Amino acid sequence: MNSDFWKNRRVFLTGHTGFKGSWTSLWLQSMGAELTGYSLAPNTEPALFDVAGVANGMTSIIGDICDLKSLSAAMQAARPEVVIHMAAQPLVRESYADPVGTYASNVMGTVNVLESVRQTPGVRSVVVVTSDKCYLNREWHWAYREDSELGGEDPYSNSKACSELVAYSYRKSFFHPAKYAEHGVALATGRAGNVIGGGDWAKDRLVPDALAALKAGNPLVLRHPHATRPWQHVLEPIYGYLALAESLATEGADHAEAWNFGPYEFSDRTVGWIVDKLCDLWGLAVPKQQDTGPIPHEAGYLKVDSSKARAVLGWAPKLDLDTTLRWIVEWTRVHHTGGDARAETLSQIQRFMDLPHWQPSSAC
Repeated sequence: MNSDFWKNRRVFLTGHTGFKGSWTSLWLQSMGAELTGYSLAPNTEPALFDVAGVANGMTSIIGDICDLKSLSAAMQAARPEVVIHMAAQPLVRESYADPVGTYASNVMGTVNVLESVRQTPGVRSVVVVTSDKCYLNREWHWAYREDSELGGEDPYSNSKACSELVAYSYRKSFFHPAKYAEHGVALATGRAGNVIGGGDWAKDRLVPDALAALKAGNPLVLRHPHATRPWQHVLEPIYGYLALAESLATEGADHAEAWNFGPYEFSDRTVGWIVDKLCDLWGLAVPKQQDTGPIPHEAGYLKVDSSKARAVLGWAPKLDLDTTLRWIVEWTRVHHTGGDARAETLSQIQRFMDLPHWQPSSAC
């Protein structure tokens, strides 16, 4: 990824008030992008968007992607060259409580974003962020490649598969790579999951729940303590999305397809291991309890094969899991002690940019 590419580049980002969107916004600001964000207000208290002053240095529009007229007007006013679509209902449990709202945001919201792109001259690069949960999870130990079958049992996962199909249809119907010379728009999707990092206060999320329990000295209730997940720092997939967006803008439709951005497979750890490691780094222990209440179905073991992104885009993970958790604890301590959350976030972004790719041979 070339930082100079982003200087003064007009970028339109949906979901900029969310956890991942806030990190993306600050990263783009740090590179000098002319950034416009469009999203609902933050849905957590506190929120990274607020504590890190993300609105400073960008045009922030509070709006609903389900409102096509307002979204299209905002995008046309921003005249972006790059569109990154992150706005979504991102939680599995919430999708059981509000399936209609989940499908409205994740499916029709994607339709509205792509329809707005059609109505906005000058857009050249579009990245639709979905999720690794878009795959039909067969609970096997093989990693899913970009051409694996889409599916999803819970409403959230299913809605992400649907948003992938929406992007595929728009690419084939309106932004076909074979006709790139006519329309000039390159559209791709990015798939990642289980991101962790400082400033995440979403409900029913392991790391924020564990850190809150450590701070308060309360027991931590775990739904699936032995479940194994492929964990990665939030900056890893954002790095992938930005590298992909840059590639689409500079190389045209060659890479207008689906891409996985996931950690190396030896980053898989159980929920219980993550909690124990956070306790070690924090210097305190937290009692763990098994959740005995009704637990909606959640996908079990799931990982993606990111070899295509490594081979073609030159993307690769930069942080091992120990470093990822240490950075999270460092960020959280700064916030808990009243430090400058924006400065710490930007500092971690710069540290990440300065790092070489992590070499698996030296990590094993």
